[in-house]
Amino acid sequence: MKKIYFLLLFLCFYGLNAQVITFGSTPFKDRLLSANATNGFAKDINGNNIVVDSNFDKEINAVEASKVYFLELGGTKSTIYNLMGIEFFVNLKTLNFYGQRVTADLRPLKNLERINCGGDLVTKDLNINGLNLKEIRAESSLSIMPYLLDNGPTGISQFANLEVLFLGGDRLETINLQSLKSLKTLMITRSKIKSLDLSNQTNLEFLYCNNNLLTDLDLTSCKNIAGVEANLNNFTTILMKDLPKLEYLRISENSTLSALSLVNTPNLKSLDVYKCSLTDLNLSNLVALESINCSNNKLTNLNIKGSINLLNISCDNNLIKELDLSLCKKFESLYAGYNKFESLEFYGKLGSYLNISNNLNLKYLSIKNGIINQSSIEFANCPNLKYICVDENDNEIATVQNLIKTYKYTDCHVNSYCNFHPGEDYFVIQGSQRIDSNKNGCDNSDPFYPNLKFNIVGASSGTFVNNLSGNYSIPVLKGTHKITPVLENPWYFSVTPATATIVFPAQTSPYTQNFCITPVGTYRDLEVTILPIDVARPGFDAKYKIVYKNKGNVVQSGSIKFVFDDAILEYVSSNTAFSSKSVNAIEWSFTAIQPFESREIVFTLKSNKPTDLPAVNNGDVLKLTATIASQDKDESPIDNTFTLNQVVVGSYDPNDKTCLEGSVITPELIGEYVHYMIRFENTGTFAAENIVVKDMIDLSKFDLTTLVPTSSSHPFTTKITAGNKVEFIFEKINLPFDDANNDGYVAFKIKTRSNLRVGDTFANEANIYFDYNFPILTNKATSTFKTVTLGTPDFEFSNYFTLYPNPANHTLNINSKEGIEIQSLSIYDMLGQLVIAVPNAKSVSTIDVSKLSSGNYFIKIKSDKGSSGMKFIKY
Repeated sequence: MKKIYFLLLFLCFYGLNAQVITFGSTPFKDRLLSANATNGFAKDINGNNIVVDSNFDKEINAVEASKVYFLELGGTKSTIYNLMGIEFFVNLKTLNFYGQRVTADLRPLKNLERINCGGDLVTKDLNINGLNLKEIRAESSLSIMPYLLDNGPTGISQFANLEVLFLGGDRLETINLQSLKSLKTLMITRSKIKSLDLSNQTNLEFLYCNNNLLTDLDLTSCKNIAGVEANLNNFTTILMKDLPKLEYLRISENSTLSALSLVNTPNLKSLDVYKCSLTDLNLSNLVALESINCSNNKLTNLNIKGSINLLNISCDNNLIKELDLSLCKKFESLYAGYNKFESLEFYGKLGSYLNISNNLNLKYLSIKNGIINQSSIEFANCPNLKYICVDENDNEIATVQNLIKTYKYTDCHVNSYCNFHPGEDYFVIQGSQRIDSNKNGCDNSDPFYPNLKFNIVGASSGTFVNNLSGNYSIPVLKGTHKITPVLENPWYFSVTPATATIVFPAQTSPYTQNFCITPVGTYRDLEVTILPIDVARPGFDAKYKIVYKNKGNVVQSGSIKFVFDDAILEYVSSNTAFSSKSVNAIEWSFTAIQPFESREIVFTLKSNKPTDLPAVNNGDVLKLTATIASQDKDESPIDNTFTLNQVVVGSYDPNDKTCLEGSVITPELIGEYVHYMIRFENTGTFAAENIVVKDMIDLSKFDLTTLVPTSSSHPFTTKITAGNKVEFIFEKINLPFDDANNDGYVAFKIKTRSNLRVGDTFANEANIYFDYNFPILTNKATSTFKTVTLGTPDFEFSNYFTLYPNPANHTLNINSKEGIEIQSLSIYDMLGQLVIAVPNAKSVSTIDVSKLSSGNYFIKIKSDKGSSGMKFIKY
């Protein structure tokens, strides 16, 4: 009998707890019924996604409700107006109903710790009295306003254990946080708050108060603060002192802020004070500091002495005259345009980017830092720039000289021997070099010798090449310096003096040392080259340039003969009148070309179309030959003839990826090998020493463990890391840049996943790195398992995407224009290395960038309409 009573009691108790819940809103119930193991609408005590309607009776009972610890009600298509029935979720700890216009009495939920009620733009009743909440997210929420306006025990002050508070909206004008002593994270945005009392916030770790009306901010009591964002306010004063845990500070676009003092903030890593009105910024001895953005201020002084771990500085549009980077050995990038610099010198690495354009007072620049190939450097519109110091390397010297020509600087010298800058004690060796053509000693009537190369040995050592003017100016340090002119054919000339030794400060600076170059004997030496100014395309005009030079030591006259295939090429015009023309040859005469004088002929040819006879098609090679001749024997006939073999091209990308099986694959290959070939071509102007082909494999479509390299054009190694990153490494390939030899490839096979089905599509693309250049992204090779062959659609390019915040710290948000579907996301650092990849990004709107180091990055978005990219800063 006792057992029967016990059973009846149990059944009665179970029936009460298993009662079906009546909900006050159909969308509320629908959301609960739609919860499953993947969508994250509901979670259990362990944080696992769960099905709420566990018995699948299309009802929710009290027992089922008691198993829910997390509930996501935000983002539903139908608005939830009423949360009646929520009282049965007695174990609920987290409730998110962002954007819903709900009436809710949450008082029965005694275990509730976190709510998100933001975005409810219409006032509804929200009762959270008596709850032991630890987190309230209520940005743009009207329902929370009664608690913020109530300074009594039933207001916001009742939540003494609150750790996270997010508020915002233009209805918010004041708030009292005195009783909220447990706060760790506080966010107040887009409000009308003018003051914020944080004197009791000793536990506060993160403060976000962007886009308010704050006029002052006192953080001196916030000893545990680690991060502050306070952009777009009206600050006149910010007090920051003795904040040992502060790591990042972002207070940009506060135009009324004219001063900032950072006293005892030893762990500060990132500072962003963009677009304020600061005149002085002392960041000395902040050894943890890595990134600074102080652009668009009124700075006359930026002190970073002792901040030895700095990686990135953006200080454009200021009034800075000096910047001491001598201890910044890890430096990666500098944006310092539109300032008042007279000199800049880099000692550590500068591996990412240097832009010092529009510094009208800049006279001296040193990028001699042991890094032969600078990734990117810009110094446009620096009209007073006189000296650029580079590493002792022909490629780097040539790169800088090409930029000097591009910027049309006529009096800017390149050197490689400096360990100094004009701000120190320095001395100048200057002078000119002329050719003694009449052998009676050099005087002002003799022509200059352009682009003479000097070797410097001594206290300052290196190589120097002067400009076209024939004048030089070399700054050096104190000590003894031996300067020696270097000629291409030294037996053609004698140089007086052969070397010069100058000692500073014993001799007066600037010290003038002229060099006289006198012909020795008689040497006739002409050379000719053809430069393709344009690519050759079927049916189009293309420009070419013949450059010819007198390398000998006597004046010469002669002719240049240019030979081409008249059947497929038509001569159009030239900037120099020809002396004769035959069926397939044009001849130009020249007279009295002086030693070391260069001349140019620019001409245009038109190629046949593919419909002409004979036709010119993509892949055809145009052979163009130029020969220079005079009446006398040439000392070096090998360079008297030059042949250009130019490949005819169309609108194609030579760096591509192909699935060898095709775009349509039979279902029999599901779970079997498919084969890929990645081709690359060095289209640069120097040999590529190292090439890396990087492939991010979609693990949902491919079994990476089955990847097998099958063939290549050059020796290589394969490296697989970071879960799905494959790198084919061609070390010291030294791939030439001429059309006949600048191609390469790598091929591999890999199995598709066995759970793919007919109709599934899989795609793959690669990034190709030529040395340290920005990677080239191949096409996406897309294939589909089908029983019939269908055409591949062709999408046009579009690039309408928005990123925010930028700079970003934890999360980078992406907004896309309607009608554009994102396919994949990739983030690269400024060396072109892929650091984050999201292959299937159709519904992705945020990216976690918290693990990235501070610095500059580039995001590439591939969509159904094409690709686009944008730089952003991680701080």
